[in-house]
This record gives sequence, C-alpha cells and structure tokens, in this order.
Amino acid sequence: MTRAALVAAHPDDEILWLSPAVAAADPLVLCFGAPFANPARAASRARAVAALGLPRLVNLNLPESGARPHVDWTPPHLTPFGIGITDLAARARYEANFHSLVERLRLVLQGVEAVYTHNPWGEYGHPEHIQVHRAVGTLQAELGFTLWFSGYVAPLSLGLARQLGAEPLWREKRVAAPDVRLARRLRGVYLRYRAWTWSPFHVWPAWETLYAQPPGPRAGWRGLRGETLLDATRLRWWVAPAKAKCLI
Repeated sequence: MTRAALVAAHPDDEILWLSPAVAAADPLVLCFGAPFANPARAASRARAVAALGLPRLVNLNLPESGARPHVDWTPPHLTPFGIGITDLAARARYEANFHSLVERLRLVLQGVEAVYTHNPWGEYGHPEHIQVHRAVGTLQAELGFTLWFSGYVAPLSLGLARQLGAEPLWREKRVAAPDVRLARRLRGVYLRYRAWTWSPFHVWPAWETLYAQPPGPRAGWRGLRGETLLDATRLRWWVAPAKAKCLI
C-alpha cells in the first residue's frame, strides 16, 4: 500500500482543499501555527489542533509571515520562495519561513511515496499555500515522491492558474469524493475553539479533482487547457456545488 502524506499550510486547510486524503495521511502535516501579530487567535488555533484527535498529525507550528496583504498581483510573479511580496519586512519573514519549511519537511517526509498538498496558485491565492507547494516541490527530486495538488481556484488566483496551466503541469489526475463526514467533524472542532478561518456556510462539493506530478522527466505531462476547476469562493449554502466550477 502506498504511504501518502498530506502537507497543509494552516489548520483547517487539510479539510477544505484536501479532505479525500486526510484519513489515510501518514503523516498529516500542518505547517503554520501562530497567525501574524494575533496572539489570541494563536492560542485558539493551538487548542483546536490539540483537540483534533488525528493520530498521525505533525504540527510544525511555524509562525505565519504576515505576507498575505503584500502580494504583488499586478501581475503576479513566482519566486523560489513562493510568490512576490512587496513589503520588505514581510518578504524577509516569508523567505525565512521557506527555508524552515524545507528543513522541517525533509525530516517528516522521509519514506513517503506520495504527498498531497496545495496547488501552485494557492487555491484562492494565499501566499503561504503557494509557498508550501514550492517547498514540497523542492524536496520532490531529493525524496522521490509523487506530488498531488488540489483543483480549487478563485477569481484572484485564476490568472496565475491560467499562466501556470499554459505549460505542462500534471501527468495524472483522479476524481475523488470529499470525506464530508470527517471534514464536518473536524470543522466542528475548529468552530468550537474559534479557529475556523473559512465561511461557516462552506459546502463540500460532490467531487474534487486531484492532479499528480510524478518525479523525473515531464514526458506525457499536460497543461490545464480544458480542465474544470472548482471555484472556492462560490461554495456556499446558497450556491449548488455543481455550479461552482471554472473552466480553464
């Protein structure tokens, strides 16, 4: 049986974007802990993570960089550390986190054959989602695993997804049903400790598409042209999940 890990940027990302992989993840890695300059929320998040009851959970608990308000979207440009950040102090914290991520993930991903993580455009454009994808990708050649990423997008990140998807980006894909029962149970924990960061009206779709980047040469890889991604911002109770799609 393939040993698969899941690497999510923040607590609750694992069930929002990668719920089909949560139950079997060995390990399930949460990267960032304390929100930037918000100690009260940091304590709530720490209590929520401790209460999740996931036996193979690894919490790296790195501090967030506070870079999200400082992403340069005009146009966006990727860097070795993630995405371009305009504020110098935020950029320094962001780049330092990248090095910490690579160092810590190298230890916990030893021996895994597949890693599920964020997509290259960070779902709805979160710079730390993008950074986690790039940190995992940095370790792929060294550790030899297949990298799987999510198929969510949002209006802010759609241009970047199209830009990246114009080049070969994946070789294999699979359609999977979200683990709604587990996702709702864990969402209940996050809500109880006031650590849920997404809409309380979030509706998991009937299916998700996961894309694979195997190690080695890119023979047979494909772009995103013609692919249907899920619009993360429209998954609310008043919009049927079947309608929350975006054709690249």
